[in-house]
Amino acid sequence: MSTGEGGAKAIVAALGANLGIALTKFLAFALSGSSSMLAEAIHSVADSCNQLLLLIGGNRSRREATPRHPFGYGRERYIYAFIVSVVLFTVGGLFAIYEGVHKVQHPEAITGWQWLPVAVLVVAAGMEGFSFRTAMHEINQIRNGASWWQFIRHARAPELPVVFLEDSAALVGLVLALLGVALTLATGDGVWDGLGTLGIGALLVVVAAILATETKSLLIGESATSEQEAAIEAALVGTDQVERVIHMRTLHLGPEELLVAAKISVARETSAGAVASAIDAAEERIRTAVPIARVIYLEPDIYREV
Repeated sequence: MSTGEGGAKAIVAALGANLGIALTKFLAFALSGSSSMLAEAIHSVADSCNQLLLLIGGNRSRREATPRHPFGYGRERYIYAFIVSVVLFTVGGLFAIYEGVHKVQHPEAITGWQWLPVAVLVVAAGMEGFSFRTAMHEINQIRNGASWWQFIRHARAPELPVVFLEDSAALVGLVLALLGVALTLATGDGVWDGLGTLGIGALLVVVAAILATETKSLLIGESATSEQEAAIEAALVGTDQVERVIHMRTLHLGPEELLVAAKISVARETSAGAVASAIDAAEERIRTAVPIARVIYLEPDIYREV
């Protein structure tokens, strides 16, 4: 299974869960007036919009290359992932902070349908847990023993890290909302509901900042992993015609498309025909070693000691 297929499966699972959760949260807010429920409902709407954005980005990134965009549209997945972080920060985080400050300054007890928010939050936790479990299953197939933080930092495909962080934030946010609602019901003091909303907002702002930072790095352009670069270099010097790699640069044109540019050293007496054959063979070995290396430029040169 490719990263793109696994990411799409996790996105669809998260989208279905969030749409159902958002509707139940809005209903609970309308009946109870809980600000924590409103913040969580907006959070679920933001997450649903984000998953739609990721699906749109994935679809647009598969367009064929054009003369104007000769390397294709793979980076559109990074652009839409960055938009996700902006939506999460503004629609989710800042709104929840605003609502929380308002409720702390003007607290209101939950008077109607008092235990409905608790029931909705418990059901929502179960649905979010299903989405989170799906994301973890897809991630475990590709993270190769790396820690969760390492996976988020070094993943070149944005969808799974985004869904993982959103689902993690959703589960923690549900706990904060449950605490705020439970304490408000127990004490009759609406300040707790407002504090729970503030906690949700702060959490979403932090997650949005992490997503924006990591996606910005992908937009600027990240190289292949150290393991992939080692495999490419080994493939380049795999014959007698190539003496060494003088220097090499790699760049992700998209999550599953890698550009490789290298200057390779050949012997002085090597003929032009032999150099061309050596380059063709080296390109084939690179693509065998690292299948996502699809755009390869090799420049032959004579190595000179500096």
